[in-house]
Formats: sequence, structure tokens, C-alpha cells
Amino acid sequence: MANFLLKRLAMMVVTMLCASFLVFAVCEFTPGSVARKSLGPFATQQQVDLLSQKLKANDPLLVRYGRWLGVLVGAIPDPLQDPATGLNFKDPRGAQYFGNFGYSTLNKLPVNDVIWDRLGNTSILAGLAFLLIVPLSIIFGILSGLKEGGVLDRTLSIICITFTSIPEFASGVFLVTLFVILWPILPGTSPLNSDGGWAVPYQFVLPVAVLVIYDFGYVARMIRVSMIGVMERPYIRTAILKGMSTRRMVLGHALRNAMIAPFTVLLLQINFLISGVVVTELVFAYPGFGRLILDASLFGDIATLEAATLITVAIAVVTQLLGDLGYMLLDPRIRVR
Repeated sequence: MANFLLKRLAMMVVTMLCASFLVFAVCEFTPGSVARKSLGPFATQQQVDLLSQKLKANDPLLVRYGRWLGVLVGAIPDPLQDPATGLNFKDPRGAQYFGNFGYSTLNKLPVNDVIWDRLGNTSILAGLAFLLIVPLSIIFGILSGLKEGGVLDRTLSIICITFTSIPEFASGVFLVTLFVILWPILPGTSPLNSDGGWAVPYQFVLPVAVLVIYDFGYVARMIRVSMIGVMERPYIRTAILKGMSTRRMVLGHALRNAMIAPFTVLLLQINFLISGVVVTELVFAYPGFGRLILDASLFGDIATLEAATLITVAIAVVTQLLGDLGYMLLDPRIRVR
């Protein structure tokens, strides 16, 4: 287990380095100078020239990447915090600390002062949605897989396919029309404050509903397919012939084996719920991580984009590690190898 974890951690570090280099290179080679993109469109030419000189923008790409990585891990000070630049991009943590993502030209603040709050907001939304998606998917998948081709299977399959095929913006508009316009019992926006007269918990209802409607059907279909395969195994038939109750057979034998394949699908939903819910956040004006990425992309906020990309890659590699560990727990044969 120790060797396995060490190998996985080494792969995670290599993946993060490769991803960070690709993001840095893409941002460097987009049109416009690095200094202009870092300072924003309203900076003076004198400031751009001064920052270009401080950043040594004419150095080779690998050298510049090394400096950027050094600022990120706190090995060297951030050039934007140098008083000689006269830019006044001051960070209360200082010019040199671990996890220094730079300065957000969109929000006029250090990236760390913006991105973690937005990530926390999206994590709450994602957590609430995930807590509903998992049990709903398991229940629908098991009920469909127990009697393949039956009336219940066909009915649940139609529901899952229909919900999954509806885009997030369409279901969001539909729910707003029903519960905000026709029956005004819920707020139509989710700014996470009570200025509009609605308590914060009520503001989560519609965004969470949109995510659950869009996502649970896909996962349920994966569990259904896996459940059908497990129900055809000889040990399931033996349990049924011995008179074992359906509840005991499903919970004691079928469910654990049926969840081996869909386990990765469930973990992939974490990546989607963290970085792929920009449409839902836009519809409900939710101050989340996906909306921050979109705003940074439209504005050209390079520092925020680089930080957001690294965070999403980190979430992806961590969930992949959790998936491997989950496989080992669910399937003893993997532990034996």
C-alpha cells in the first residue's frame, strides 16, 4: 500500500507539473504581451514596459516558467510586489509565500483573496447536489437493473434519459418559471446574501435541483447496466434459489459488486460539480468557481485562469487517487495483485 501511494503521489506531482506548464505556455503564447495581459487593458504603456523589464519577458519560455513556478511555491518573490515597479499590487501575506497565485486584474485583489471564497461557494453547492445524486442514482439504478425490460425499468429509464437530455439552462428557466414567476415560493437568484429578502438556505434549492436533475440520470444508467450484469452471475442465481430475500441479496451481494464499475463515474461527478457548473451559476447569479473562470476568461485575467486550472487539475488527480483506493476496497481481487 505504501508503494502504491508513493507511486500515485509521484504521478500526481508529474501531472500537476505538466498541466501547469501547458497552461503557462498557452497563456504566454496568446496574442498580446505578458505584461499587458497581467496588468489589464487600462494600464499605461509605462507600466507595461516597466513590468516587462521586471518579468524579463524576453527570456526563454522554460526560464520564465521556472520563475513563475518559483513564485508559486514561495521560492522567489513576486515581481508585482516589488516597490520598484510602482504598481502598488500589495499582498498582506508579503511578496514571497507558498501558494502565491499572483494578482487578479479583474477583481483588483490577490488571486488567493478571491478564488478560495468562490471555490468554497461552489463546494457547498456541489456537496448538496452530490448528497442527492448518489442515493437517487443508486435507487434508480438498482430498481431498473433488478427487472430488466420490465415496466418499472422502462419507466425509470425514460425518466433518466429525459432528465439527462435537458440542458441545465433549460431546466433552470423551467424551474424559475414554475417556482418564481407562477408560484413565487423560491428566489430566482442565489447571491448568497439576504438582501433580497430570502434566507440563504432557500437560495440553494433551485441551483441544487438543476444539478440533480441534469446529473443523476446519467449515473443511474451506469449503475443499471452494472446491476444487470451482476444479476446474471451464478452466485446471485444460487442465492435466489436458496430462498434469500431480495433485500438481503441486493444489499449483501449484488450492490457492492455492481458499484465497482460506476464508482469512477460517481467520482467524475465531483470534477463536473466543481468546475463544470458555470451554466447553473450564471442562470442563478451564483458567486461560484465556474462563474469566476468564465469572467476571468472573458476579461483576460491570466493569473486567475492559471490558478483555477491548477486547482481543477488537482481536484481531478485527487479524485482519481480516491477512485483507485475505492476500487481496492470494493474488489478484493485488486488488493491481491
